[in-house]
Amino acid sequence: MRNKFLGTGDLGYHPVRKLMVILNGLKFSVLHDYSVAYKVVLSVITMVTSYHFKQWIDLMAILIVTGLMMVSELFNSSIEAICDFLVTEENKKIGIIKDISAAATGIAILVWFLVMLYEYYQILKLFL
Repeated sequence: MRNKFLGTGDLGYHPVRKLMVILNGLKFSVLHDYSVAYKVVLSVITMVTSYHFKQWIDLMAILIVTGLMMVSELFNSSIEAICDFLVTEENKKIGIIKDISAAATGIAILVWFLVMLYEYYQILKLFL
């Protein structure tokens, strides 16, 4: 794909190639990051259950918070990888950058967890 800032690369926009890049990044993160993998599995199970019981609003809420959590996790992993690539030794400033990134991810995970907890409570109420 052509880099619009540097003027390098192939000409033209290829949506299929862009989709393949997205899917490769998602596949890598799910296969190599346990914290992403188990959250995706739990979310998919909960979404399937909500779909089965025709809880459309709940399904959309789970989809939104899962997306928020995934974006947050991916940004956090990217920031940590860039920091580790640029500075290999211990550095206080890099530690602060990683802590801020982890805090943002922690907030997204907390929101995801609360929504999932509520959804599991609602599902259990259906069975009891």
